[in-house]
Amino acid sequence: MRKLLAKRVTLATAIVLALTVLLPTALTAQRPTPPEVIRPDDQRVPAPYDYEMVRPIAMADNVWMSELTILEMRDLVRDYGYTTALILNGTMEANGPYLTTGKHNHVLKVTGDAIARTLGNTLVAPILMLDQGNPAETDTPGRLVLSPETVSAALRDMATSLKSQGFKEIFLLGDSGSNQRMLQAVAEELSAAWAGEDVLVAHIREYYNYADVLRYQNEVLGKVELNKDLDGYHDDYYISSLIMNDSPDHIRLPQRQKVSLDHINSLHIDEAEALEIGRQLAQFRADVTVAAIHRLRGATD
Repeated sequence: MRKLLAKRVTLATAIVLALTVLLPTALTAQRPTPPEVIRPDDQRVPAPYDYEMVRPIAMADNVWMSELTILEMRDLVRDYGYTTALILNGTMEANGPYLTTGKHNHVLKVTGDAIARTLGNTLVAPILMLDQGNPAETDTPGRLVLSPETVSAALRDMATSLKSQGFKEIFLLGDSGSNQRMLQAVAEELSAAWAGEDVLVAHIREYYNYADVLRYQNEVLGKVELNKDLDGYHDDYYISSLIMNDSPDHIRLPQRQKVSLDHINSLHIDEAEALEIGRQLAQFRADVTVAAIHRLRGATD
C-alpha cells in the first residue's frame, strides 16, 4: 500500500513539473509574433512610460478628472496647486416627455465646469449620477437609485481617494433637493474623522438655489416665466436652458421643433437665446457657490 501511494505521489509530482515546464512554452507558442514596424525617420520616439516621466504633451484645458491623463492630474495637483476638488451628486428621475432622466447630471456638467473655473485651482470628480432611495420600490421607468448606505459610502470613498492624492479642499454639491441632507451628513462625518489633518471637507448648500435662479432669470435676464409649473411637467425654462449647454439633444429640441412643441410653460425655446441664458444662469450659480466657499474658507482660517 505504501509503495502504491509513493508511486502515485511520484507520478503527481512528475505531472506538476511537466506542466510547469510545458505550459509557459505552449502559451508562448500561441502568441502571434509582433509585426515588424519600421518607424519613419521623422517620427519622435515616445519615452518609456513611467509615473515620474516628463509630461510629453501640452496640458489640456479641462477641469474634469475623468478627462485628464494621469500625468496631467499629477502635474495639476503637484506643480500647479490644483488641490481643491468638487464632488457632485445628481439623480436619474422622471422629468416629463422632453428631458432625459439624467436632467440634474446634465446641469451639473455645466455648472460644475463653471464653478471650478470661477473658483480656480479646482478639479471636478466624476459625477455620482444616482440618488438615494429604495431600489425595490422604484418602478418609474429610468429612475435608478442606490440605498442611502451605498450612496453615502460612495461619497466617503470618493472623498477619501481625493484626500489620499493630495487634495486639501473637498466640496460636496447636490443638484436635487433629495440629496442635500445626505451630502451634509457625509461632509460632517468626514470633517470630524479628519480633524487636525489640514483637509477642509464641506457640503455647499448654497449651490442648490433654484428659487433664486428663477428670480434671476425673471428679473435680471428678462426671460419671465410666470408659472414654471404651467405645463405640469418636472421641467421649466431655466432647467432646459442650463441643460442645453451640455447638449440641446438632452431636451429633445430638434424633435420638438419638428412638431411645434419647442416651448415650455408658454415660453418659446429659441436655441441661440436659450444657450446664452443658460450660460448666464450657470455663471450666476457658480458665483453664488464660489462666494459661499470663500466665506467658508474665511470662517475656518
